[in-house]
This record gives sequence, C-alpha cells and structure tokens, in this order.
Amino acid sequence: MKKKTNYTKSPNNISKAINSSLVMEDFLPPPDKLIVKEDNSKVTILLSKKSITFFKDQSKKSGVPYQSMIKRVLDLYADKFAHK
Repeated sequence: MKKKTNYTKSPNNISKAINSSLVMEDFLPPPDKLIVKEDNSKVTILLSKKSITFFKDQSKKSGVPYQSMIKRVLDLYADKFAHK
C-alpha cells in the first residue's frame, strides 16, 4: 500500500476548496453504452447553400460532423410531430 501524501504548503484558498469538496459518484455509462445503434437509411437530399454553410460552420466550432447535426435536427422534428 502506498503511503498517503500530506501536503502542508498549499495556498489557503486551494486548501479550503479541497477540504470542502465532495466526492461524486461516477454517473457516466461505460463506453459500450454510449453509442446507440440505429436503423439508418441513406438518402440524397437537396439543401440550400445557406443551410449547409450554417451546419458546416457549427461543425467546425463543435467538432460534431455536420451530417450528424442535420440528422439530429430532423429526428427531433419528426419526434415532435409524429405523435400528434
């Protein structure tokens, strides 16, 4: 067993923050549960340059592929209006 390290010269504000912190349980699912397999279909769709430019710009900012962003928007729209 490793010997516990006892720090004695930390700045006061860091020491207080560490002493008042709480241990949180791991709430994230394991990696194999993060990716949900979906039944997808490939389609060809004509979109405006304005829309594509918007999603590509957002993609660069967020690191999410623009096709995935468009798919998510369409899925949310379909979910909202499919049950009415």
